[in-house]
Amino acid sequence: MSMSGSIRNDDLAGPARGRTRRLAVTLPATALLAWLCALSATDSRGQIVLRDVTPQTGITFRHTDGGSGKKYILEYVSAGLALFDYDNDGDDDLYFLNGAPLKGATAAVPPRNALYRNDGGFRFTDVTEQAGVGNTEHGLGVVAGDYDNDGDLDLYLNNYGPNVLYRNDGDGSFTDVTEAAGVGNGDKVGAGVCFLDVDADGDLDLYVANYIKFSYDKHVSRTRMGYAVFPSPRDYLPEPDVLYRNNGDGTFTDVSIESGIAAHAGPGMGMICADYDDDGDTDIFVGNDVEANCLFQNDGSGRFEEAALMAGLAYDLAGQPHGTMAVEAGDYDNDGRLDFHVTSYQTEIATLYRNLGNASFDDVTFLTQAGSGTRAHVTWGNGLVDLDQDGDRDLFIACGHLNSDVGKFDDTSTYLTPNVLRINDGRGRFVDASAASGDGLAVRASSRGAGFADLDNDGDLDIVILNSCNIPTILRNDSPQGNHWLQIRLRGVKSNRDGVGARVKVIAGDLTLIDEVHSGRGYQSHWGTRVHFGLGKRDRADRIEIRWIAGGVDVLTDVPADRCWTITEGGELDECVKP
Repeated sequence: MSMSGSIRNDDLAGPARGRTRRLAVTLPATALLAWLCALSATDSRGQIVLRDVTPQTGITFRHTDGGSGKKYILEYVSAGLALFDYDNDGDDDLYFLNGAPLKGATAAVPPRNALYRNDGGFRFTDVTEQAGVGNTEHGLGVVAGDYDNDGDLDLYLNNYGPNVLYRNDGDGSFTDVTEAAGVGNGDKVGAGVCFLDVDADGDLDLYVANYIKFSYDKHVSRTRMGYAVFPSPRDYLPEPDVLYRNNGDGTFTDVSIESGIAAHAGPGMGMICADYDDDGDTDIFVGNDVEANCLFQNDGSGRFEEAALMAGLAYDLAGQPHGTMAVEAGDYDNDGRLDFHVTSYQTEIATLYRNLGNASFDDVTFLTQAGSGTRAHVTWGNGLVDLDQDGDRDLFIACGHLNSDVGKFDDTSTYLTPNVLRINDGRGRFVDASAASGDGLAVRASSRGAGFADLDNDGDLDIVILNSCNIPTILRNDSPQGNHWLQIRLRGVKSNRDGVGARVKVIAGDLTLIDEVHSGRGYQSHWGTRVHFGLGKRDRADRIEIRWIAGGVDVLTDVPADRCWTITEGGELDECVKP
């Protein structure tokens, strides 16, 4: 049980960015109960070990936020990253977004985005120039998806300034087709972005979240105890998001008005597209910064009704909006329903929403202890992923403040912070493992986007984190072996090529797991085209069910574990391409 109150003070507008601060008092009995649960969970769960292998990777990319000391709001929202197999060789490559010099800033060499090819063994080669994807706009969000159904993954960049659609030419290079496709989106401040099939017609449509209406002449200056700090999104008008329908011929049509999307403007940040009500079509959850989140319920034809308040996702348990940064989906309690996790601003708690199965959710953050260790930090990228492969999803959260001087006027937080790892105890609670899970959790940075993929194809998920104004962090998963796993890559025929929006159910003995294929998620990032399932000691899946977004269900039985499988619509099973 907890009690909360709130205070308001105009002097908090700087570091709190206009937010209401809430003071929480935790009763001793609750703390004791959580401690006892943590002890029992630690005794019975596997260990997670994450090693910082950044120096050995050959990655030299360094992010810039484009700052000149003016503290433009655009600076701190950069940026996300993408983990995707651009060359179809069977392993995930890395694409990092970068900022651009904002007004008053200069750079001898314009900062650019960077694509690194995965060469195996945690070695990567910069192929940005030959691939032609070194965009120099101010990068914010990114997504990968096969919009033209030609068998390779394309890239869409959601920038401040012109957005970019890169078509993958299948030979290691990309072509900028933004103008021809009609998806430039003007000179707006971007945010999260997702590919999805809104109308189940077999091709990927494009949802582009926008943040706020900004121009340099509208910049708002803020100070805190004499130090310059960033303004609040409340200092600006929100920008409506945009939905582009894929015409099937390489072009898109803006359907924001007729779809119902344009009727709801909010300062969007991270987002994910997922079938939250399990009715067979894809819905859209957009996290908004210091305003109510948006949940767009799909009627199956690509028309949407905003349902966040009724679903219980607009606010937290206390009825307050959060500075929502990232949105992630995953079935944390293995009840067959997709739950949501969102990250948020300092003094707020990163929040877990449990899907009740009736198109509504409960805020179970305190009940599950999922938010412990997040109140003091600004939290960004997140993942509900099974890092120890024991059959339930653990929780990783990237952290880092906005203001580099925060320690000078606020002794409750720091600019450079370690990230947070909480292990799922399998009984409905998360246990803090941040200090006992390897040197990868000791890295201090101001992190933004985070992505999760099996970079070395050894079965478990590794982690890549983009750090603001710094080099990225590459974490190799060295957790003890012994648990089994499955990875599944879908190939649509009637559905879109990569099966985006398909629901996958795996039954292995007493264990039932679900997941969906997402294109775009977390903090303005992309990862997870191959869905991953930890199976614990179960060495095979008794049954795999694929519910395709275009309709139809494929069922496969007695599938061996510890392999990556490609499942083609119609029920064909093959091993994935091996690098």
